[in-house]
Amino acid sequence: VQLQASGGGLVQAGGSLRLSCAVSGNILSIDLLGWYRQAPGIRRELVSVITKNGDTDYADSVQGRFTISRDSATNTMYLQMNGLKPEDTAAWYCYAQISGVDYFGQGTLVTVSS
Repeated sequence: VQLQASGGGLVQAGGSLRLSCAVSGNILSIDLLGWYRQAPGIRRELVSVITKNGDTDYADSVQGRFTISRDSATNTMYLQMNGLKPEDTAAWYCYAQISGVDYFGQGTLVTVSS
């Protein structure tokens, strides 16, 4: 499976961004999709996931601010990020899990200025 994230950028605190992840390859075998982020000097954090059944989950740090979704027609996953905070600044990676194995795409950089 191949994943390509996009949609990052520079935004002021309180602003919004929508990340996209184009998914291709062995799509039917994907058990779940999700987003990680990694800030400099900080451990990688799993932010949100969406299962093949459409169930979603979020890290406490983004609960109520971010919404994960997917479009099966275009094989694209999204992360709508509202109320961005400077601590959301990180490289963001989309990933897919197939039979317990994680596959990552290239990251997209999100910078939130205070």
